[in-house]
Amino acid sequence: MARQTARDPRKRSPERQGSKAENKAGDKARKATSKAGTATEATEASATRGTKESLLPVPIDPHPPDDPRRSDVDEWGRSEHLRSILRTVVDPIYTHWFRAEWENFDRIPTEGGALLVGNHAGAIPSDAATIMHGIETQLGRPVYTLADEFFKKLPLVNIYWQRLGGVQAHPDNAYRLLREQRQLVLTFPEGNKGPGKHFSERYQLRRFGRGGFVEIALRAGVPIIPIATVGAEESMPIVYKSPTLARLLGLPYFPITANMLVLGPLGIVTWFPAKFRMRVLEPITFDEPPDQPRYSRSRIMDSAEMIRQRIQEALYDMLRQRQSVWRG
Repeated sequence: MARQTARDPRKRSPERQGSKAENKAGDKARKATSKAGTATEATEASATRGTKESLLPVPIDPHPPDDPRRSDVDEWGRSEHLRSILRTVVDPIYTHWFRAEWENFDRIPTEGGALLVGNHAGAIPSDAATIMHGIETQLGRPVYTLADEFFKKLPLVNIYWQRLGGVQAHPDNAYRLLREQRQLVLTFPEGNKGPGKHFSERYQLRRFGRGGFVEIALRAGVPIIPIATVGAEESMPIVYKSPTLARLLGLPYFPITANMLVLGPLGIVTWFPAKFRMRVLEPITFDEPPDQPRYSRSRIMDSAEMIRQRIQEALYDMLRQRQSVWRG
């Protein structure tokens, strides 16, 4: 009989040794996972206990403030505090320097949105500040002025321009102010061409753009209130313009005014005491419903030209009645 070799029981085959190693590794992984889970649960429980212990009941104010913001700056950048300071500064100029007077002031609505449209004049236009001051002091309603993007690009000027009621002239901005917030909005459709006129062209209105202001009023469903202003042309008349300096400085125009010739450097920021008159014309309303996707382009252009013509005729009539630039 062939002799059988006795096998050592401590020796294992390679297959059995590999299987045992895998089992040990699996046990270690399960223990590690169990410990990690226990640690996570302990951490969450500790965090929960800490949160519960640290939170205190906060009493709810039954009478919350109307405006919880600490600043009085609204979403458009306007500060009523700065506007009130400016009104204090402008009031003597409005009352005693320009001696401003209104005709048909009661045509400006005391509530609801309206688009105020006027003629624009003077190297540094004084009509916008005068109209805004008169309406805000007499009606107690804020007035937002749509202005060219040029002001927004000037350092420091852009901040104070917004704080004092200036808003970039964009259809969406005007729509929100008029339709959603029901504010008074002032615009000058002549743009920079109005204040940039030579004195020999005074009170000759430029084209009112492409009628964008009419389309804004149609979309928002608000009336247009035309305002004719006499006096701004003489407050800072332009006697010469330098296209070269305007290009170098990136300005729409570089004026040499009669104020500079008479007053020297002081004339850069000083208006002449011309008598101001503002005539509010009959409000213009439209039959078309608001928020339409499109409006007739011919209707928009015709309405814009009609409004320009009404303001132009009112200016001629006011000039015929005026006896003196300084006394009215």
